[in-house]
Amino acid sequence: VQLQASGGGLVQTGGSLTLSCAASGRTGSRNALGWFRRAPGKEREFVAAINWIGHSTHYADSVKGRFTISRDNAKNTVYLQMSSLKPEDTAIYYCAFSSSATGAWAESLRYRYWGQGTLVTVSS
Repeated sequence: VQLQASGGGLVQTGGSLTLSCAASGRTGSRNALGWFRRAPGKEREFVAAINWIGHSTHYADSVKGRFTISRDNAKNTVYLQMSSLKPEDTAIYYCAFSSSATGAWAESLRYRYWGQGTLVTVSS
């Protein structure tokens, strides 16, 4: 499975940005897709995840109400709509793919494949 993330950039505080992650290869049908991020000098952290149907979504407390994860299975693409962005959202954002329909959503070990990351910078 290959993942190609895009959509990062520079945005002002309070602004919005949408990230995309296109999956290719043997993705199967029952999978989960997630977004993680790594801020400068910090550990990688979970942001959001969505199951294979798209009716089950999960978010880190820090982004609830501001970020929305969605997917288009016809395009094998997952999106992360980010609004009300804050400087602390500045990070490299990674999409991740899990071929398992079960497991802890926020656990990075669940995800076997990772995209290359896309940088989001929120200026104050």
